[in-house]
Amino acid sequence: MTIDQLIQQASKLPEAERFRLAEHLLASLDGPADADADEAWAIEIARRSREIDEGKVQTVAWSDVKSVARRARGDRD
Repeated sequence: MTIDQLIQQASKLPEAERFRLAEHLLASLDGPADADADEAWAIEIARRSREIDEGKVQTVAWSDVKSVARRARGDRD
């Protein structure tokens, strides 16, 4: 199977499965995990959650983010 055929087949998957595939492929490029990464992410997530709770930042709906990204790529909604 060629890469073009693989892409064509993968494109037919439901969105959640395409996301899972993309996540796996990207993770395979990362190399070994940083030993401090889990703790650093926990701290970052807590900080971001606190900023949301305190009204310091405004959230954006995932559907809006996808629409903007698709338009930036030249895709149609």
